[in-house]
Amino acid sequence: MTKQPGGPDAAEPDQSAVGDSAATTAGEAATTAVTDPAGDEAAGARDGDAPEGRAVEGTTNAAATTDGDAGADGAADAEAAVDEPGTDATRSGGRAPAAALLGLLSLAWLAAMLWSTREAIHSAEAGVTAISLSAFALPGVISAALVAGAAFALYGVDLLGPRVADRATVRFLAATGSGLLIGLAAAVAVNLTYADTATTNVIAGTTVAAAIIGGAVAGARATPVVGAVVASALGVLIFVVAFSRARGRLFDLFGAGDTQESLVNAAKWVSRTESLLAGLVAGLLAFGYLTWARRRAARREPDAPAPRWPAYLLAGAGPGLLLLLAEVIIRVGGRTLIDLAGALSEADSVAQTMLGTSRVDNGIWVLFVGALTALIAFGRTLGPAQPDDEPADETVAAGAAR
Repeated sequence: MTKQPGGPDAAEPDQSAVGDSAATTAGEAATTAVTDPAGDEAAGARDGDAPEGRAVEGTTNAAATTDGDAGADGAADAEAAVDEPGTDATRSGGRAPAAALLGLLSLAWLAAMLWSTREAIHSAEAGVTAISLSAFALPGVISAALVAGAAFALYGVDLLGPRVADRATVRFLAATGSGLLIGLAAAVAVNLTYADTATTNVIAGTTVAAAIIGGAVAGARATPVVGAVVASALGVLIFVVAFSRARGRLFDLFGAGDTQESLVNAAKWVSRTESLLAGLVAGLLAFGYLTWARRRAARREPDAPAPRWPAYLLAGAGPGLLLLLAEVIIRVGGRTLIDLAGALSEADSVAQTMLGTSRVDNGIWVLFVGALTALIAFGRTLGPAQPDDEPADETVAAGAAR
């Protein structure tokens, strides 16, 4: 009978046992396995032969331990990526392309709006006309200051570098401070070059407020999205001024005649056409800028995450949101000037009310049309959906590789 591992005669050499039956051998094996399992393992270790089942089990446990260690290491790396600033987990989405150029163009546009408002006010022959012209020019100045504050703050944050810019508090304070600088510079220019009237302080104060709010908007961590909003908003403001040269022809096209009703209907259609085209401009510019930023980021860091559809949706809606925000600033900070202009006559009061309503409608149109345009343009760049079985195949292949 063959000696069982762990038995009292395990160390003796095997001897032939004549007369042992198969039942006796099975009984001895069962008794030995039950009474001395630890001895089996010890004998197996002494003989150098491990049981096949336990060898497989040990290999499986070792593999499970290795996988567990790898999973723990991956979790630790992910946790470290979250805690450490500047890593992929907390990356602000990359840098905004042409931030310096956007800042210069926005400042130039703000200077142009301030200069045109000054010329309009100084060309007025009476103080009453100056108040009315100031009220008409205030929305353009506020919108330009809002965009200029955001653009200059975006450039200022970009200069700080990724490690500083990825800290939310430092980024927000730097962006707000940059907007404040632009607002103070514009206010000083207004007080030095404008006539000393009741409207001067209102224009200066609302300009400072708009620039500060624009800088705070640029404190968002999605830097390419903010850059897309600034670029598309600047494009919308330029388009609106350029579109004003075609208003007369469009009035004739939409049937403006000698009656008041025909003029009102034509004005509505002209306003809707302007808002629709401005929304298209906003959406296309936002999509183009974000696509450019994505390609630049991919060249620098191939593993950088690409912007998803919410980023394009927000970038396309951004100009409309800025226009609505500018209207809030006008109605709060410039309330005194609007009331003075509306008190001049009943016609001026009606005109100010209609202009305010038209600006709100224009902002809403630009918001929705811009968002849909950017989202549709992004959707056309997407490829066909992958089959459902591909992730499972990849998982099986990864398990086989391990």
